[in-house]
Amino acid sequence: MAPSFQWWAEENRKGIPVVVKMENPNNWSMVELESPSEEDFLVGGHTSPVGIRDKARNKNARQLTWVLLLKAHRAAGCLTSLGSALIALGAAVRRRVAAGRTDTEDTDQDVSSSSSSPDAENPTGKSRFYSCIKVFLWVSVLLLAFEVAAYFKGWHFGAPNLQLQYIFTVSPFEFKGFFDWVYTRWVLLRVEYIAPPLQFLANVCIVLFLIQSLDRLILCLGCFWIRFKKIKPVPKSDAVSDLESGENGFFPMVLVQIPMCNEKEVYQQSIAAVCSLDWPKSKLLIQILDDSDDPVAQSLIKEEVQKWQDEGARIVYRHREIREGYKAGNLKSAMNCSYVKDYEFVAIFDADFQPTPDFLIRTIPHFKDNEELGLVQARWSFVNKDENLLTRLQLINLAFHFEVEQQVNGVFLNFFGFNGTAGVWRIKALEESGGWLERTTVEDMDIAVRAHLHGWKFIFLNDVECQCELPESYEAYRKQQHRWHSGPMQLFRLCLPAVIKSKISIWKKFNMIFLFFLLRKLILPFYSFTLFCIILPMTMFVPEAELPAWVVCYIPATMSFLNILPAPKSFPFIVPYLLFENTMSVTKFNAMISGLFQLGSAYEWVVTKKSGRSSEGDLMALVEKDLKEPRHQRVASVPETRDEIEKQELKAAMNKKKKKKHNRIYMKELSLAFLLLTASARSLLSAQGVHFYFLLFQGISFLLVGLDLIGEQVE
Repeated sequence: MAPSFQWWAEENRKGIPVVVKMENPNNWSMVELESPSEEDFLVGGHTSPVGIRDKARNKNARQLTWVLLLKAHRAAGCLTSLGSALIALGAAVRRRVAAGRTDTEDTDQDVSSSSSSPDAENPTGKSRFYSCIKVFLWVSVLLLAFEVAAYFKGWHFGAPNLQLQYIFTVSPFEFKGFFDWVYTRWVLLRVEYIAPPLQFLANVCIVLFLIQSLDRLILCLGCFWIRFKKIKPVPKSDAVSDLESGENGFFPMVLVQIPMCNEKEVYQQSIAAVCSLDWPKSKLLIQILDDSDDPVAQSLIKEEVQKWQDEGARIVYRHREIREGYKAGNLKSAMNCSYVKDYEFVAIFDADFQPTPDFLIRTIPHFKDNEELGLVQARWSFVNKDENLLTRLQLINLAFHFEVEQQVNGVFLNFFGFNGTAGVWRIKALEESGGWLERTTVEDMDIAVRAHLHGWKFIFLNDVECQCELPESYEAYRKQQHRWHSGPMQLFRLCLPAVIKSKISIWKKFNMIFLFFLLRKLILPFYSFTLFCIILPMTMFVPEAELPAWVVCYIPATMSFLNILPAPKSFPFIVPYLLFENTMSVTKFNAMISGLFQLGSAYEWVVTKKSGRSSEGDLMALVEKDLKEPRHQRVASVPETRDEIEKQELKAAMNKKKKKKHNRIYMKELSLAFLLLTASARSLLSAQGVHFYFLLFQGISFLLVGLDLIGEQVE
């Protein structure tokens, strides 16, 4: 009997045991359930299989009960956290509403021109666009109330298979009341008159969506081919600069320009970076092109330039009294200096860019014995890419832009849009192309297009990076995107005749007109806004016109996956990225329309706000410089008089004083949020699964952006 008993005990111990370990009610883990011990098999000193089985079952049942109770406790804790998060969100919403500042109020102080200027932003264009969105919103709210009433009256129509035969077979005298008659007329109206044009527009947007997706896929395949074949521009071996020997290498005369305007946060680090470039001092001249109208900013920049002049750098300060043409006018004025004729190349950096010391050594050699080369463009990197959710989402877009778009176009077409900074131009190419023009707000793209039409070739260096900043507030990012999407449409209107009449090949004309301008600058914001923010909500109220699930879900998810490939660390943000890109479509669509039809806001130029963040390398360099500095010099810089000490203490106190910040309420985004949420509620009546989830989360995304709950606050 003993062997039989041992065999029965071993069988009872099989399975997955679980033990619950709990240090406190909020910290517990479930590892294994304890199996019966040897004592469990002894009941009153006798072996009783029935008693053993009952006791083991009772013990395991008690432990399982503890597990269920602990799980319930954890679920309750999650609900409590969710409740507190909702309360915090409600408090943030109340603060936004109490502040009472919307994007329709006040003209921003950072607009370069005055409100009386013809180039200033025209609020009429914005109000018309906002009025159209409000009309859609109110109509959707009324339709939702109407549909809910019809639902409770028994009209349970599901898309896309509406039971229309019920309407046509029932006699008008059989209707129960006036409401049924009205709803029947509404269904017939939308079937005959509303659904066909809406479905046609939806089909057009779907075709455009597929064409743009195909273009994106081809670009990704081109990038994969470049990586697989390890293709990259390589300068001639005898052109590589050798500063140590001073004899070998290619050392032409280089002009460096830094245009800036009221950028007190970043001028020091950008000037320090260009003054540290490894290049013979006799062959390098730095121009600080200051357009600041703030006397304090002018004084600070002058002092910084004087400091570097005293240290031996060849650097000059230029300030325009008549500030016309924004950045293009500033660069044009600088190129008119008489000494520019002595220089062969010009490197341009915006005020927040910090080139590495070897920037010129890695870019200039590509020009040697390559007389057709007009531009060498470097890639951007970002010192604040992990600052907040907004900067992380921007990184995805810009990583795709440089890694895929710029690199593929540079390798296979020798043409891409100049990014306005972190590039080196052959001055001869600028002069032959007509120089800097002030006709658009995208002077960089303008000069690139004209240079391409004159036969100049471009090179993009994906392995040469120049550090800069990303906008950390939604307000700054929104204004930047408005300029980036309205300017290309201005330029398209202006340069289309020149492109058609140019002597470049038919393929290059097709690439510039259809791919470069229409597909990537016009069609993309058009279908993104129209398809997902207008047509999709309308199909919820007009279910006879439908959007397939693959258009709403699968294709956008695939395109987002392709976009995020160049930034693999951003994969956890793929869903927020998809929602945020659709949210930004309202700004991009508005900018595209204003640029295409030359509305007032197309000429708006706003200097992007910067925080003046430095990279880790800059901070280490400052520490090393401080350590290398002689002790007596550091001691001599300490204030010795009482007045100086009091001044520094007062200055430190003012710096520590908390700056007043505010957030804005963006009315267009909020209106679209309520429109999408209304449409999601309507989709529940017809049980449209994926459409409901998309509309719900997209509406929440618009709500968060409309309440300025993404990014940093604005000073």
